[in-house]
Amino acid sequence: MRENSGNVWSPLQRNLGFGHGSGQFGHFREVIWRPFMKLSARSYGLYALFLLLLVGAFVCTRMLDYPTIFAGSASSAEKLSTSKSQIYPQKTQTIPLNCNAINHTGTCPRDYPTTPKNDPDNRPSPGTCPDYFRWIHEDLRPWAHTGITRDAIERAKKTANFRLVIVNGKAYVETFEKSFQTRDVFTLWGILQLLRRYPGKLPDLEMMFDCVDWPVIKSTDYNGPDSPVPPPLFRYCGNDDSLDLVFPDWSFWGWIETNIKPWEALSKDLKEGNKRLNWMEREPYAYWKGNPIVAETRQDLLKCNVSENQDWNARLYAQDWGREVQEGYKKSNLASQCIHRYKIYIEGSAWSVSEKYILACDSVTLIVTPHYYDFFTRGLMPMQHYWPVKEDDKCKSIKFSVNWGNNHKKKAIAIGKAASDFIQEELKMDYVYDYMFHLLNQYSKLLKFKPTIPQKATELCSETMACQAEGLQKKFMMDSLVTSPAETSPCTLPPPYDPPSLNAVLRRKENSMRKVELWEKNYWDNHSKQ
Repeated sequence: MRENSGNVWSPLQRNLGFGHGSGQFGHFREVIWRPFMKLSARSYGLYALFLLLLVGAFVCTRMLDYPTIFAGSASSAEKLSTSKSQIYPQKTQTIPLNCNAINHTGTCPRDYPTTPKNDPDNRPSPGTCPDYFRWIHEDLRPWAHTGITRDAIERAKKTANFRLVIVNGKAYVETFEKSFQTRDVFTLWGILQLLRRYPGKLPDLEMMFDCVDWPVIKSTDYNGPDSPVPPPLFRYCGNDDSLDLVFPDWSFWGWIETNIKPWEALSKDLKEGNKRLNWMEREPYAYWKGNPIVAETRQDLLKCNVSENQDWNARLYAQDWGREVQEGYKKSNLASQCIHRYKIYIEGSAWSVSEKYILACDSVTLIVTPHYYDFFTRGLMPMQHYWPVKEDDKCKSIKFSVNWGNNHKKKAIAIGKAASDFIQEELKMDYVYDYMFHLLNQYSKLLKFKPTIPQKATELCSETMACQAEGLQKKFMMDSLVTSPAETSPCTLPPPYDPPSLNAVLRRKENSMRKVELWEKNYWDNHSKQ
């Protein structure tokens, strides 16, 4: 036997702690191997047994430090995991929910993280944000040249539900009026999760937030040469006649009054729901279920329901939320409503939270002419992500849309798939947080004063909201809690539109809608001649 048997013996030498020639293997050779070679034949057996026991004991001790050599047992895998955590520190620190601090002091924990432990500039970037992020620049354009003064913000207080201030990475809220249901609660909760996701990365800022559906800052009031700077007011939707700043709605963190889960979990449920029936196996009709009381246009939609005398290819259902609450939400599971080839989106008193759930269904979304938009819907394109339906002639428009899709199945399937892909990929929670991050960062750059903590404001943190919560509210908060800083930087904000590119986008939308209107007109003209 040779002292060094090449490639077979060398790895075991290294893993057992033996070197070549000198060092540990040299001691092994001098102390054990050479005496063994000098023994008489009769002593070989006893010495070999002694040597085997010695090497066995040595190997057992080395297994504790080098479990990768003996990867066959579960205990070795556990020790490997432990040793790795000792050698390689965690990429991000966890942020525990410290309810004990709230119970003892009634205030936010003093050691609440406001800066990341690791340099965030070293974190990888996920790339450029989705294209709809470019509307951030358009929404802030009214203040691009004047900036935002404290006076302008105070004038936004007229309809605001609360004032939110961020100073040194901490949030403070001054409440003026409670919102409808828990919209304000979960909006604030979402902002707190943003602070946990990017600790220390949000600049100081002050903002006013209105939780009512419809926008109130009319652009006509601020388009004259002597007009004052418009008040910056955040809300969930806008329209072409308003200057309100559009912000992600509360339901991304849960809507307890309708038992709708936080978006991260619900979007996965919707994705699974799509797999139960492929598009060809679904009912070849247009489906809608909602509360018709909130708007005349929804009550008008119900006239398109199937009857003994007429079938407009629509299957429409009025949602009784009071009864649904009493019966435990048995008939309002969104993930089980992807069973029709077409689904209708129609606004309520303004924009509706339901739009993202409908678009996520793989069905062709029939959008009745909308008057409002939320933060992401301006990224949707007719005939690519949805099919436009006329508001003033809903029934005939729906019937044509369904007939067209059933006669052009491949194109219809592509439209439904493009919409659900958009929702699953470009509206995941990572991008919701990044939209909030970029909007607030760009907004803060326009402030012409240094934000300070208002006298009537109270510090707000995840503990002050979640630790005292109960029932479904607590569950949704815990389900949507950000437990550690993001491992990546925010996506890169794309540049603003230049006038030609913005006009090109708007023209493309308009041309697509006109094309559908022409097809629909020709369909009904031919139908009347028969």
